[in-house]
Amino acid sequence: MTELHYAQAADLFKQAAGLVPAGHPEETTNYSQRQADALYRQGDERGDNAALKQSIDTWRLVLQQRPRARVPLDWAAMQNNLGRVLKTLGERESGTAQLEEAVATYRAALEERTHDRVPLDWAMTQMNLGNALQVLGERESGTERLEEAVAAYRGALEEGTHDRVPLDWAMTQMNLGNALARLGERESGTERLEEAVAAYRAALEEWTRAGVPLRWAVTQNNLGNALARLGERESGTARLEQAVAAFRAALEERTHDRVPLDWAMTQMNLGNALQSLGERESGTARLEEAVAAHRAALEEYTRDHVPLSQAYSDHGLANGLAALAIREKSAPRMEEALTCMRAAVEIYRQSGETYWLQKATVRVTEMEAELGNLQKRTPPLGRH
Repeated sequence: MTELHYAQAADLFKQAAGLVPAGHPEETTNYSQRQADALYRQGDERGDNAALKQSIDTWRLVLQQRPRARVPLDWAAMQNNLGRVLKTLGERESGTAQLEEAVATYRAALEERTHDRVPLDWAMTQMNLGNALQVLGERESGTERLEEAVAAYRGALEEGTHDRVPLDWAMTQMNLGNALARLGERESGTERLEEAVAAYRAALEEWTRAGVPLRWAVTQNNLGNALARLGERESGTARLEQAVAAFRAALEERTHDRVPLDWAMTQMNLGNALQSLGERESGTARLEEAVAAHRAALEEYTRDHVPLSQAYSDHGLANGLAALAIREKSAPRMEEALTCMRAAVEIYRQSGETYWLQKATVRVTEMEAELGNLQKRTPPLGRH
């Protein structure tokens, strides 16, 4: 585990559990828990969905060994851990079954992890519940789930205060920022987005690069997203430049070798911000950079592996290519953009991702019209 060889560690923990003599069930369960955690880390950090599924199976086995009637608080802790794995896998899959189960699992844990009984554990599970609700909310066109997520995070902050648990407080601030940013994207004003930026900056007070480099990097990534959304609604480029700087900072720790899927996510986000900047400049350098960033993300975002992530990146690549096509008056660029956007539409439709399906469908219609205009401007072959 110290060397980050999670798969090997999980196998060794499994062997250890099998070697425990009869009559020592707690030892067996402890090793199984460590196996489940190692599998989760392998799946979370290395993009290994098979490991996540094995982790889910192992946590369910642990829950049988630690029933609610005998050890209610331990059972609740295991439910919380199971919910975390379900939420991670659910983010990568096209449906919502895993996410719905994660929400149900966290709500079950909260039946024992009550505010009065274990306030800090209650706060942590509230935050995790908020995380699952937020991902569900991102896939729906309404805002009800996102509002529920914000309420869960604000509840968690009542107990998980800065003075009491500074690192947990920072995590909740970062997650609150995520939910506020998603709400801000769906509203015309900037109040929610400004709140999100404030929440991310608060998290960075505790999550320093020296202390927790990967958490610092994810917060820089998410700060970049909020700044980019604000920049898109402003006439200048200062916020967009800040967003690009935040994404580039995140990539210093979110490397391709270390966390490939997180690296791909930040590449995609960087591409979106560069495109917004490029659309406000006269040249094509920023737009070319944006396209390159999206193509880099698609090295890891494959349809078999993480279909929704591929759809988001195809969507961004399509927009970048379309902007270049208009700037260069290139019909082939626009044709490639249309191919990418249609691929995104197909995945959105299969996954039930209604919010982005609506946006992508509109863009397909717009791109088809733009392609028609570009083809009219292109002289037939043989004419000079």
